[in-house]
Amino acid sequence: MVKNTHIKAREVLDSRGNPTVEAEIVLNNHIIRAIVASGASTGKYEALELRDKDKRYNGKGVLKAVKNVSRISDALKGISLTKQKEIDEKIIKLDGTKNKTMLGANAMLAASMACLRAGALLKKKPLYQYISEISGRKPSIPIPFCNVINGGKHADNKLKMQEFMIVPVGLKSFSEATMIISETYHALKEIISKRYGMSGVGDEGGFAPKIDNAFEALDLITKAIEKSGHEKYVKIALDPAASEFYENRKYVIEKNFTGMVMVDYYTNLVKKYPIISIEDPFDQDDFESYAELTRKMGSKIQIVGDDLLVTNSERIRKAVDLKLCNALLLKPNQIGTVTEAIDAANLAFKSGWNVMVSHRSGETEDAFIADLATGLGCGQIKLGAPCRGERTCKYNQLIRIEEQLGKNAYARWKNH
Repeated sequence: MVKNTHIKAREVLDSRGNPTVEAEIVLNNHIIRAIVASGASTGKYEALELRDKDKRYNGKGVLKAVKNVSRISDALKGISLTKQKEIDEKIIKLDGTKNKTMLGANAMLAASMACLRAGALLKKKPLYQYISEISGRKPSIPIPFCNVINGGKHADNKLKMQEFMIVPVGLKSFSEATMIISETYHALKEIISKRYGMSGVGDEGGFAPKIDNAFEALDLITKAIEKSGHEKYVKIALDPAASEFYENRKYVIEKNFTGMVMVDYYTNLVKKYPIISIEDPFDQDDFESYAELTRKMGSKIQIVGDDLLVTNSERIRKAVDLKLCNALLLKPNQIGTVTEAIDAANLAFKSGWNVMVSHRSGETEDAFIADLATGLGCGQIKLGAPCRGERTCKYNQLIRIEEQLGKNAYARWKNH
């Protein structure tokens, strides 16, 4: 097998116009690249995203992380590019810290992803098939969760909850799901335009109308679903990102709510609207409220941990023991290497949870998560709106994978 060649890195831009890390390997006349996404609303337990904190790019430059990719490259000399676990273990050991503060999770993940793609090339397999082989999971096309209204840190409005998503269910293909998402999205655009005037979009492509409460957002989405004629197939999912509006042990939303009042608040939303999934309903340390909502609603809806879990196996084990939620949001840049992300997913599966692979608000043209979600066979992917190239490239990659997998593409759809 080909041993590791030099991994080159550079500073490139993400979809918010901020720098991020791209790693590159030249192998057998192929140029292999991997670009790391970046979050805006980040959990305090996430692995460190290394930034330069100087005058360049308002302190957000990543030249230190780029330099650290060279250190990683030197450390990987002599390791076969098809030995992903060995590669990632070497990277983790080189960093030597709990939260990736030495090398930076952005540097580590860029190198890890580039090596993974190189391994797939050497194995002469599509990336999703190679991930399937590594993870021990059967490939399956995921159902898309599409962000259509943005608030919180993702938008310039007064809406405290961060994401309102539509979810196509009960369909026969990803291509059909994409069509229904697009039609509903355009119906929503027309409704918002007539009611509020032309609305800009937030970081993830969802509309950002000048509204200030969840009921108004959900009413708009419900009307769009009806207008598109897809009531039978479209459900709703929420990502409040509640850590962002948690102050002095209260949730500052429409009023100042305690955790137990928020449990009732979400329960009422689920009763009124076709909501099937709520992500980060509480602050990342508010275990009592998570446990109560899961006890009360966990058999009816999916309760997803993002800031709560940060793709970290230690945090997942704790949440399983305390019965805090029933699903993992998987973001590789929260943890630092592909192997750690796959291990987190497998731990969640073993615990009887669902897993949803997710993009970040600062995305790139790299469609890696489309292959990751398919290779893990997790059945769910959070993609953002069906607009802007950094989002649509994931939809388009999944359409291509769907063609390759044919009738074997939908192993998980019947369970969602």
